[in-house]
Amino acid sequence: MNVQNILTEEDISILQEIMNISFGQSAADLADVISTNVVLSVPYISIVDVPDLPEYIRSHVKDYKNINIVEQKFWGKFRGDALLIFSSGAGKELISLLQSDVSEHASADPFDVLERETLMEVGNILIGACVGKFSELLKDVVTYTPPRVVVEKDYREAITNGHYDPDKSAIILKTDFRFDEGDVSGFLFLVTSNDSVLWLKDALRTFIEQYE
Repeated sequence: MNVQNILTEEDISILQEIMNISFGQSAADLADVISTNVVLSVPYISIVDVPDLPEYIRSHVKDYKNINIVEQKFWGKFRGDALLIFSSGAGKELISLLQSDVSEHASADPFDVLERETLMEVGNILIGACVGKFSELLKDVVTYTPPRVVVEKDYREAITNGHYDPDKSAIILKTDFRFDEGDVSGFLFLVTSNDSVLWLKDALRTFIEQYE
């Protein structure tokens, strides 16, 4: 099944609007936890062959020599992978935004453990709110795997080939973000493959019919 031939320009336009709402919800939820706003770009949607996916993602994060990744799989009628990719040093910056007394926590936990847990906490909020709102709008329910965290990895090694089924295409929903305070920026990718496409097309049509 060729995804490019199934989703029309209208489908993609509706999908972009839903993602705009969903990414906005994730930013609002995180703003309730930390003392600064998250500024998101307009979501961008692209369709690529899975073998080209690692290079596609690497091309967007190449300005960061080292990156931090929070990856979380989700399952429902809409299923796929969420990749939250932070700039180098983001974990330390996020600790200062989330913790009122870093030294007190750091004395109990090694700093690398605290950094990993902080990235996981922020990833849970951003990914959960975004995917959850997306699914809610399209009348779906999703479940999640525990997040996987990679800290301070060279971007060329962190996004590897062979991670997805090479016989499929992938729909990529991407936004870039930055925090008003602290030197934190990065990208949020939602990657879903052919398994979800037919359902997604019908769900988008049902969604827009509410407003016609």
